[in-house]
Amino acid sequence: MPAKAKDAISKQTAAKIEKLAESVLKTVKGGKNPFLDIPVRSLANVSFSEKKRLIELGNQKQKRYFFNVSMAKRFMQTFLVSEACKELIDAGKTTSIRDLYYITKHTIGDTKQNTFEDQDESDPIIEDLEVTVDALREELHLFADPKGAMVGPVTVVDSGDTIDLRRMGSGGWSVPSIVEENIVQFRKHEAKYILLIEKGAVWKRFNEDKFWQRDKCIIVHGGGQPPRGVRRLVQRMHKDLKLPVYVLVDNDPWGFYIYSVVKQGSINLAFESMRMAVPDARFVGLSSFDKDKYQIPNNVAIKMNDGDNTRAKQMLAYPWFKNARWQREIQEMVRSGQKFELEALSRRGISFITEEYLPKKLKDKDWLE
Repeated sequence: MPAKAKDAISKQTAAKIEKLAESVLKTVKGGKNPFLDIPVRSLANVSFSEKKRLIELGNQKQKRYFFNVSMAKRFMQTFLVSEACKELIDAGKTTSIRDLYYITKHTIGDTKQNTFEDQDESDPIIEDLEVTVDALREELHLFADPKGAMVGPVTVVDSGDTIDLRRMGSGGWSVPSIVEENIVQFRKHEAKYILLIEKGAVWKRFNEDKFWQRDKCIIVHGGGQPPRGVRRLVQRMHKDLKLPVYVLVDNDPWGFYIYSVVKQGSINLAFESMRMAVPDARFVGLSSFDKDKYQIPNNVAIKMNDGDNTRAKQMLAYPWFKNARWQREIQEMVRSGQKFELEALSRRGISFITEEYLPKKLKDKDWLE
């Protein structure tokens, strides 16, 4: 992306922060108790849009007043984080959310009180700021530790450096936390689809077997629950490169949850669903019925525990799991009392998953949506 476009995005974000500060200043000058309108980020203010197939944040807001004993500290914290982000934007620099915690932490005056006691206090304030000024954390020049890797028949430009993901060796390209258009752009590609794999260990099998080369696809993993950078990158490739997305995860409630987050977003980040979720994503992970279909031995099954059963039953009530096939899938997991990791397929052969299992699923269109 040209430097002018980068500057434009930064200027827009800085202007939003300035507008927030100006609105509070105007209230103070009017002799009134200054406040912030913070959108409520809770289950009570979240709904599932059948039309968009996304989890969306509602319109409920909570006023955070300065002259209020229970709210004053969070009011102050919000502006500390806002000021730090504005300084980062003005300087053209980025920093980690961990570093931001230390930047904004100090003792208040002559007291023994700190602005932040730990990072668990500062992280929610960052999300409050994101949703209040309608700007991605990445647009606030903040990043998290990179997590995830990608290879495939595609060339990307990362911070001005052209990188051929066909030549990334065994480790792949480390997916950065900030993958917005001003940082990462896509160039030449021959990919037919994107395969998002739950685990790094399984991704390594696909990479070592050169599955991506043989099947002309981009393979990416997020090390379990994919971080925002990976989800945003997959969403961008789906949208910009017009590539279908397939999700390969374990046969357990956690794997199903990972798929649902990729597909329609999460409750915690409902305000980012439009920029994170892929409603057309397809589930090609282990099915509750694959044990018999692919002759997976009983001795590699894992017994469902109480937490698994509780979570599975909760998922049966989610609107996005209401269709008949998903109801049958989850009910069978509960009925059998068993769950399976993707690695269980190695019992059929070290490369069974890349040479037989997934190719057959894709050929037969044996996926869930």
